[in-house]
Amino acid sequence: MERLQKFLARCGVASRRQAEALIQKGLVAVNGEVVRELGVKVDPDRDRVTVAGRAVRLEREKIYLLVNKPRGYITGNRDPQGRKTVLALLPEGFPRVFPVGRLDYNTTGLLLLTNDGELAYALTHPKFQIKKVYRALVRGVPDPAALSALRTGVVLEDGPTLPAEVAIIKVEAGNAILSLGLREGRKRQVRRMCAAVGHPVLALERVAMGPLRLGDLAPGQYRRLTAAELKAVRDLVAQARQAVEGGKE
Repeated sequence: MERLQKFLARCGVASRRQAEALIQKGLVAVNGEVVRELGVKVDPDRDRVTVAGRAVRLEREKIYLLVNKPRGYITGNRDPQGRKTVLALLPEGFPRVFPVGRLDYNTTGLLLLTNDGELAYALTHPKFQIKKVYRALVRGVPDPAALSALRTGVVLEDGPTLPAEVAIIKVEAGNAILSLGLREGRKRQVRRMCAAVGHPVLALERVAMGPLRLGDLAPGQYRRLTAAELKAVRDLVAQARQAVEGGKE
């Protein structure tokens, strides 16, 4: 027996946190009965689980895709407004996967697609503090005080941010290109942080997540992770889990 949200994550329906939201919205049923409680447990070998009326089952093959998300796509499985999702970049009939975390509609760059809910959970949950690196074109050139604010933490409407790793890559036509490394993933965080220090973002691209690098992958293209990349990600997740568990002792 295992918790329903964990089972859904292992089936590749969504990350564990996203699966919890599906349950609370009443979209999940076990043996024909809608479940809204997060503590429910299921037997994967005996219980019939459906999401929005569609049966789900464990996927035998785990899939890990690195995508260069173009501008103008949403990060999700579907969009009520009918906008294109990153899943439209995959061939028709491709096995079910979901995005790990989110990039804004106008943000480009590295995005991981997978059906491994447990790995997705570890890469996105704030407690594990997996670093993501962004390249941001901002208006103007931040002075030392602005850079210091980003490096020590900026107070936003939802509280102060964790310190960021920030460097000016170059200056073009009076605007700066920054490298920003973050260990949390709030909504539109890079844009809000830069705006808070007086330098709004003009263009934003994610170039790294943990050991993964975007490299020269063209916008709209994807590839499977190499064996070395997958091992590096799993090793990082194991280290992060150990650090969190060790801190509780």
